[in-house]
Amino acid sequence: MSIPVFLPTCALVRTMEGLAFYHQCALSAFLLCLLQTHPAQSLASPVLQEEITPKDLMFRSIDYKNVLHWKPGKGIYNGKAVYFVQHKIYGEKQWTNATHCLGITKMSCDLSQETSDRREFYYARVQAALSGVHSPWVLSQRFVPQWETFFSPPKVKLAAKERSILVHLRPPHSPYRRRKGGWISMKKLHKFNYRIYVSHGNITMEKHVFQGSVSKVLIVNLRPRMTYCVQAEATIELYSRTSKRSRKICISL
Repeated sequence: MSIPVFLPTCALVRTMEGLAFYHQCALSAFLLCLLQTHPAQSLASPVLQEEITPKDLMFRSIDYKNVLHWKPGKGIYNGKAVYFVQHKIYGEKQWTNATHCLGITKMSCDLSQETSDRREFYYARVQAALSGVHSPWVLSQRFVPQWETFFSPPKVKLAAKERSILVHLRPPHSPYRRRKGGWISMKKLHKFNYRIYVSHGNITMEKHVFQGSVSKVLIVNLRPRMTYCVQAEATIELYSRTSKRSRKICISL
């Protein structure tokens, strides 16, 4: 809401004293107008900068989908600021704009393509803006995708055979595409091992470990007219990392 401003009346007079008064009067009117039209910048820019400054920058990465997240400032302006994101590789002097994350209102930015070298060291930074006032840039921690990404469990599909179950395993895909447009599977980037858990009721009966990039596994010597449930998880020995278990899928023989 605008603050009403009463401007001094500046009458033009012909004397030297009157001309000096006229100039002083006009300057006062200009300054009052400036104060009215730019109140945030004139009165509260440092306070507003502090209020809108983003905090708690963090990369979250699943299957190399690398998304930068942050929290808003501490003031009453939450949800009103816009954000600008830049990134760079460790050692570079210049920052690069994330062109799809300039002037955004959400508090996250997908930087998967900008951080696609899994072994590289990356940094990002975020700046907030509101009413022509810009916060300082806030820097993220160092981010190395291959060290920090988590892996999704494989997708599982079952087919019943005579006293056996055929388990189809499909690893998740990465955020990267082939030249023809298809998604690149995670098994092209890493060598996965699989653990398959077979249960009946609430009891886990067997755990099978399979080395290498298998896509089909046959679980044999099962009892007929029984219902079995299967879960799977993926492991990468190089990084000593294991995915969560897949959701439980059941089938009757």
